[in-house]
Amino acid sequence: MEEIILAKGTKEEKYESLFPQLEALWAGEDDLIANMANTVAAIKQVFDFHWVGFYFVKESDLVLGPFQGPIACTRIPFGKGVCGKAWEEGQTILVPDVELFPGHIACSALSRSEIVVPVFGLQTGFVESLESAASIIAVLDIDSAIVNDFDLTDKRWLEKICQKMAS
Repeated sequence: MEEIILAKGTKEEKYESLFPQLEALWAGEDDLIANMANTVAAIKQVFDFHWVGFYFVKESDLVLGPFQGPIACTRIPFGKGVCGKAWEEGQTILVPDVELFPGHIACSALSRSEIVVPVFGLQTGFVESLESAASIIAVLDIDSAIVNDFDLTDKRWLEKICQKMAS
């Protein structure tokens, strides 16, 4: 596949078109970084969000991974900003207006709303049980220049994308 086919229509219809195209990109490729890079490029192409990218969990920080958009913050501490809070809480966070989010980290003044989705995966190395091995390995962070740009449709599809990509 060389190019993502852009669907017209509602947000739901765009995700319905995008998801199988992402699955085709991931098929046969087991490198998570390569899959993340193609995922952010496809999401950026379809929705033209201000910034789309991943941050990897590295000790007590989130460290910048594959992204599309302007230069970004390189490290985000655990529990700080929207990304750090999503990591801490282990759940997706939707922020309709970033200026109203306590402790928001402004990597770009153009960002007005944000969604952050945890990516769960298996940690490498010794683990006591499979249950303790499943943990957050990264977060998908998407910023929009439009206030209140994200909703439950984005949440549902982006969680599905992250779950499938990391499996």
